[in-house]
Amino acid sequence: MQTLYTDGSCLGNPGAGGWAVVAQFSDGTTAHWHGGAAHSTNNRMELMGAIRALELVQDISTPVTLFTDSRYVLDGINRWIKNWKQNQWRTASKQPVKNHDLWVRLDELNHSLVHWQWVRGHAGNAGNEACDAIAQAAAREYLQ
Repeated sequence: MQTLYTDGSCLGNPGAGGWAVVAQFSDGTTAHWHGGAAHSTNNRMELMGAIRALELVQDISTPVTLFTDSRYVLDGINRWIKNWKQNQWRTASKQPVKNHDLWVRLDELNHSLVHWQWVRGHAGNAGNEACDAIAQAAAREYLQ
């Protein structure tokens, strides 16, 4: 596996949510996974997509690139999480970190072979567009 795309979607925010992972393998094949929740937020679904992607690559021995269109996820894992942990999971304004449970899990799964990369959403990137469509369909599955 060389490339992973992750995305989250929420109908209503909060509302029914879906997450997706699209994997592009070195042999040119692809696979996808998805899930969701009846009541969630867009940010929680974005985090769930990233968590599920990292669960897939826990035993890899070669680098993998994980693409996300979520600045929240990318900045959180690359910039904010170190300070959050040092501040007992509080933000710079001393507020509890939102989605703490998911950030802890993402941090546990993250490792040095994962290269995090931002991709502009809805800009024609085939992997991102496919992942977005799957996440939206997953969210619709959880509409009540």
